Amino acid sequence: MENHRLHWRLPQWVAFLRDKDIPIMPRSKAQIEVLDADAVSPKELAQIVMQDPFLALRLLRRAEKHRSQTLGHDTTTILGAVQQVGVRGMRYAAADSPLCDDANLGLQGCEERAVLSASIALHWAAHRADISPEEVALAALLGEMGELMLWAFFPELPQRTLEELKSGRAARNVQAQQQVAGFSFKQLSVSLIETWALPPLIMQLVKGADTPRANIARIASDAARHLQANPRNPALPSDVVAVRAFLPQVSWEALLATLPIDEDYREAVFAIVTGSGEDVPDDY
Repeated sequence: MENHRLHWRLPQWVAFLRDKDIPIMPRSKAQIEVLDADAVSPKELAQIVMQDPFLALRLLRRAEKHRSQTLGHDTTTILGAVQQVGVRGMRYAAADSPLCDDANLGLQGCEERAVLSASIALHWAAHRADISPEEVALAALLGEMGELMLWAFFPELPQRTLEELKSGRAARNVQAQQQVAGFSFKQLSVSLIETWALPPLIMQLVKGADTPRANIARIASDAARHLQANPRNPALPSDVVAVRAFLPQVSWEALLATLPIDEDYREAVFAIVTGSGEDVPDDY
């Protein structure tokens, strides 16, 4: 272990990670290798990419390079990236990519959280006619990119933040990251997205500009983190209340239907957010 890196600050980590060859999950490569180019649709390809934030990033960077050569519009959705590069481009992206170590439990957990947050964001954002749900989902999927890159290339740092949190020296993930690294992993995500020259809209959404799109992506990420920590997390009702501020016309039932929780807990959360029940105790 190169202990000196544990004393690096944000600019040094950005410089270290920006030129790394981005890996993808092994399952993604296996799925793409067996694709029938004549039978698969762009939407089916996009569904594969939605399950792998590394592949989404790799494909988006490839699509943006292609776009800059053809002077097209910014690529701000996974489907748009797929349409830019096609099945052949997908295969090249997968064939050229190193593979993540999916036995790395920290990386696995972070990757699963990113995928869950993208799924929640996609379904919540679909209730607003004035925004693109796919853009919100992509922002949620890439919002964990800083931490994912650390897990892939220097897992000692995010592991130390987990230990800081478990020790009780930090009450929240962001606090643990600040205490151990001197910056939040979200700041690293934003800095990397900027240095990779991804579309400005994606950077704005990941950064958390005060817009409905950015707020829905942020709250979806919060909900995913809470659900991963505890499937009956008492913080979940607050997430649902927060997102409804940006989706006032949507029923509580529709917002809750998106969440992968047990039916009895769904009923308990509904009772809380509608004011017909008591707060969920911490040991619920």
